[in-house]
Amino acid sequence: MWLPAYLLALAILVVVHEYGHYRVAKACGVRVLRFSVGLGPVLWRRQPRPEATEFTICAIPLGGYVRMLDEADGPVGADERERAFNRRPLWQRMAVVVAGPVANFVLAALLLAVLAWWGGEVPVPKLGTPPPGSLAAAAGLRAGDVVRATSDDGAAPRPIESLSELLGRSLEAGALGHGLTLDLGGRQLRLATERAAPGAVDAPALGLGPFIEPVLGAPEAGKPGAAAGLHKGDRVLSIDGVAIADWQAVRTKVRASVLGDKPRPMQWQVERAGQLLALRVTPEVRSEQGQSIGMIGVLPDGGPKTVFVRAGLVEGLEQGARETWHLASFTLQMIAKMLGGQASLKNLSGPITTADYAGQAAKAGLDVYLGFLALVSVSLGVLNLLPVPMLDGGHLMYYLFEGLTGRPVSEWWQRQLQRVGALLLLLMMVLALSNDVAQQLNKLAGLL
Repeated sequence: MWLPAYLLALAILVVVHEYGHYRVAKACGVRVLRFSVGLGPVLWRRQPRPEATEFTICAIPLGGYVRMLDEADGPVGADERERAFNRRPLWQRMAVVVAGPVANFVLAALLLAVLAWWGGEVPVPKLGTPPPGSLAAAAGLRAGDVVRATSDDGAAPRPIESLSELLGRSLEAGALGHGLTLDLGGRQLRLATERAAPGAVDAPALGLGPFIEPVLGAPEAGKPGAAAGLHKGDRVLSIDGVAIADWQAVRTKVRASVLGDKPRPMQWQVERAGQLLALRVTPEVRSEQGQSIGMIGVLPDGGPKTVFVRAGLVEGLEQGARETWHLASFTLQMIAKMLGGQASLKNLSGPITTADYAGQAAKAGLDVYLGFLALVSVSLGVLNLLPVPMLDGGHLMYYLFEGLTGRPVSEWWQRQLQRVGALLLLLMMVLALSNDVAQQLNKLAGLL
């Protein structure tokens, strides 16, 4: 599943990126010789007329390119010199180069707008009891708190519509090393995500779980819950004399009901069909990541409350553009953090991890896959704008120098900078691939 999903994603992103270059080049009067999807040997080609653009599909699915008429690549006839890329005004050459990344950003904005128009059921940002030791517990959050908006340190508040949106912003704040203020509609609390070590903030560490009613589902046969006489529909009122507000509180109590590696009996009070019952529940002990925890074989009867969210036409476009800008900004900040040593280089992923995510997203559904495409499209656009020779951003730096000095970068300097750019890209690819391999080995070790 992962390979077709990955190849489809790559094909879409490459075509869109190169089409941006192609379309603006044609609009500026530049002759485009070839539009290629993929690299290496040609598998398929089409050229309607000898003077028209040649469209090709090549064997190595790791990119693409648009080849334009350019005197730097060889002699150009006098009748076609005005159609050569190097003969176009500086602003047109810059427009052609920047059009590829811009096309990726436009694609991402449209995909995110489609998802906003599509809509869907999302869990409301109503929080359950935070686990002990979590950032949410340290901030003073309580079961039933509803988050209305969030704000980064020193930034304007942004409304919150779903719990997943809250988790995303909190993880992002942790990755960037700053705190997050939560507006609970009457009081404000602050998640101290900046205190965690780089890369250490994850969903369990945050403790931002959904509010789920403490009502039991059907106990698993042969497990402690069934043996204790618990029934489907029982509402848990207290455990060991402590009032229970939600399912997370039940889970926390059960997991902590051990003494060393021995089970510790609990006294439960439940409501069943309007009657109060007292039950003694003795868990079984299991080991989880080297720690003994209690288990009773019961899940909640239901999940978090959800709400259907769908944007209108204009609102969806605005949301898509806003989220694209936000993703691009976050990506740039993460790159800066990695270069400055404030974030781990393990955050850099390569084609293996991307292919894995593509397969998982495709299995999860079309909406998740479109979200994955939008995220990767933004990343591709940002990466290509980095001021690294051989990338679009490197060419923009050449043109910026030309605009400031009135003369182009010399061929000698271009050759030297190309070598530096190639080395940087090679090092980045090796690092990304090594991170991919390490991640896959860790997954394999977890299965053995």
